[in-house]
Amino acid sequence: MNYDLIVIGSGPGGYVAAIRASQLGLKVAVVEKESLGGICLNWGCIPTKALLKSAQVFEYTQHAADYGINVKESSVDFGAVVSRSRGVADGMSKGVQFLLRKNKIEVIDGYAKVKPGKKVNVHTVDGFDIELSAKHIILATGGRSRQLPGLEQDGEKVIGYREAMVQKEIPKSIVIVGSGAIGVEFAYFYNAMGSEVTIIEYMDRIMPREDVDVSKEVTKSFKKKGINIVTKSAVKSVDTSGNGCKVSIVANSDGNETTIECEKVLSAVGVTPNTENLGLEEVGIKVDRGLLVVDEYYRTNVEGYYAIGDILPTQALAHVASAEGIICVEKIAGHHPEPLDYGNIPGCTYCVPEVASVGMTEEEAKAAGYELKVGKFPLSASGKASAAGAKEGFVKVIYDAKYGEWLGAHMVGYNVTELIAEVVVARKLETTGMEILKAVHPHPTISEAIMEATAAAYGEVIHL
Repeated sequence: MNYDLIVIGSGPGGYVAAIRASQLGLKVAVVEKESLGGICLNWGCIPTKALLKSAQVFEYTQHAADYGINVKESSVDFGAVVSRSRGVADGMSKGVQFLLRKNKIEVIDGYAKVKPGKKVNVHTVDGFDIELSAKHIILATGGRSRQLPGLEQDGEKVIGYREAMVQKEIPKSIVIVGSGAIGVEFAYFYNAMGSEVTIIEYMDRIMPREDVDVSKEVTKSFKKKGINIVTKSAVKSVDTSGNGCKVSIVANSDGNETTIECEKVLSAVGVTPNTENLGLEEVGIKVDRGLLVVDEYYRTNVEGYYAIGDILPTQALAHVASAEGIICVEKIAGHHPEPLDYGNIPGCTYCVPEVASVGMTEEEAKAAGYELKVGKFPLSASGKASAAGAKEGFVKVIYDAKYGEWLGAHMVGYNVTELIAEVVVARKLETTGMEILKAVHPHPTISEAIMEATAAAYGEVIHL
């Protein structure tokens, strides 16, 4: 039971770290308490995208006449929608199982607790206690839905994202608290399925971490779909004593209270790191406000113990955890990996219209003292978007006027989550605005909007 590396948790941070370590010649074990692939594959990124695709297909059938197609009748089999989502998740989890087996990584099912001396105690799902030891131990235990006072989840009427994915019936009405990625994705999904949806956001706009123009565009689109949006407000309490829920909402400005009645409440106010009962105190691993403290190679303050993913004060995103895991094990194996640039991490939200962004917002760039060249190209002017019947949204680019550095990009619209990687790579390579402008983009594609937005920034736009 001795290993070069033990990874606790098999999410997109843990399993990726384990596979990369095996590729580098390390003897690796993974301890997982639930399903291989972690929350992302089983209860997050993947199954939600399957749900959202079903919603999008349903919307297509409702608007088929716009494309010259006659569909006499369409309806939702909600059980089948959920079943498809779970099937996609199960398939991905089996894929991770195959990859771990292929890379000769031992999987131990159970609850892990780190011990001093680079040891791990595992209470297996079979009820046994075993002790493992390793030269290196990586904590990749992820996070769970955050609980707020007055918004306690009971799993029935007040739910988190896990329950939101497996409802037996479409709720007639649902209040969604929080308008980050989880909140707006479920708002789109349930609205498309036929629920009356209300979003409650504490800040003055939905998607408050995005560029202001992005928030405005999504707000306009959601209101057009019939989604109710309440900003600058907080949920004081939820009364679940009756048949449904009575949600008491307090306005931030004047403290006035209003009540919304609904069938379900979804708490989408972020995630809480899974750091309890891991033995951190016994080992002496430093924690700050519930999150582990690490260096640029994810080493904790105790030699031989590392941490990656949602238990760190970095972006709680699957691709961030994967990148952290690779850097961590490459350093362990004696390589010289480049530390991760957290300023060049793309963020994607898969509602309709989609949202994708990377780098600084316009407000942030101005606050940093840059003189800017900002270009914006509406997808209504895109031939591909028009042909696809998806003209809402835009691509916005932000460049440093002096040197042409690409400071940020913010997109709303059809398939923009597939476009953002161009910006990430260009920024990584320190590509300038003029180089993007002179790089020929294929026509007709949505990707042309990046070039056109850049042309707008430099006063050379053709199609606007």
